[in-house]
Amino acid sequence: MGVGGTLEYISEMMSIDKPKKKKKQFTTVELKVRMDCEGCEMKVKNTLSSMSGVKSVEINRKQQKVTVTGYVEPNKVLKKAKSTGKKAEIWPYVPYNLVSQPYAAQAYDKKAPPGFVRRVDQYPTTGTVARYDDPSYVNMFSDDNPNACSIM
Repeated sequence: MGVGGTLEYISEMMSIDKPKKKKKQFTTVELKVRMDCEGCEMKVKNTLSSMSGVKSVEINRKQQKVTVTGYVEPNKVLKKAKSTGKKAEIWPYVPYNLVSQPYAAQAYDKKAPPGFVRRVDQYPTTGTVARYDDPSYVNMFSDDNPNACSIM
């Protein structure tokens, strides 16, 4: 750190002015928006392009996918897309090869574009889960008694 950097750092530490605004990060937001015709496509594109911080809007009508890049927040982009009157949601699909079980009931979706499956949570929120402190699972394998393995 040079002298200029040191002075800048000290002046930032000493300033009691207004709190600094966080800079928005450059992000890519993918949405699934229901579009039937070219008019719908243009309406969505014009609405999203008018947002501040948007650098580009790409639309794939066949997949019903809208990709917005720029200094924007995903929830604001989604809200603006919904303001057009179209059904919109965050892109719910991931590439087929990123899912360990693509034909599981939660992941397989007939409406998904080719090569994609529905995004599923890594850890399901429902069902029974074996806890580590459950005595039946803790004592199943014992270092003290190697013959205590209940699976063998």
